[in-house]
Amino acid sequence: DLAGRVRLGLAVIEGVTVRAADPALAAEIESAGRDLRQRHAGISSGDVPGVEDARALYKAVGLDPTKTRPSNEALLRRVLKGEALYTVNTLVDALNLSSVREQMPFGLYDLDRVEPPVELRRGKPGESYEGIRKAAVNVDGRPVLADARGAFGNPTSDSARTMITLDTRNTLVIAYAPATAAASRVQGILERTAATLVRYSGGTVVDLRVP
Repeated sequence: DLAGRVRLGLAVIEGVTVRAADPALAAEIESAGRDLRQRHAGISSGDVPGVEDARALYKAVGLDPTKTRPSNEALLRRVLKGEALYTVNTLVDALNLSSVREQMPFGLYDLDRVEPPVELRRGKPGESYEGIRKAAVNVDGRPVLADARGAFGNPTSDSARTMITLDTRNTLVIAYAPATAAASRVQGILERTAATLVRYSGGTVVDLRVP
């Protein structure tokens, strides 16, 4: 029943080299944070342009975005408070930078740990998966990406099974947007995001589209 409610974009990047950190990336993240705080001083995260799209997506699929925040807004709230973003590795950190800038929730997965076919569906009764640095993520009734082994990601929290590590060589990027978002806009966001990921982790974009 998610048809007509969600617009997904996807990008596949092969041959990445994931590193623990990059000083240039850290500097760009810090600069982007200062810019956001200057431009949006004195306003809440919900009033930042672009945030309404992710909130509209959550409402369209039956989630309250003020209780279960889209990943992009959770990152934005940290930035506006002057708190540093979590640092993980160059691929994850670059995607978080893109998510804050574009104000779109993304999923980032080790493609070699994903077993096709992949679909977006509602979580089954009692369904969950092991989260990244957290306990089980309940996806009962919620929109979730699933492969042949089961659920592995959603617009708020991804799974430990498909997470990015320093051993990742091929990655799948998913952009989550409301169906009302123009395909051309989502395409542009994906192109800019893929370019940022390649700049800091290398690799080649072999697929990029908004189905």
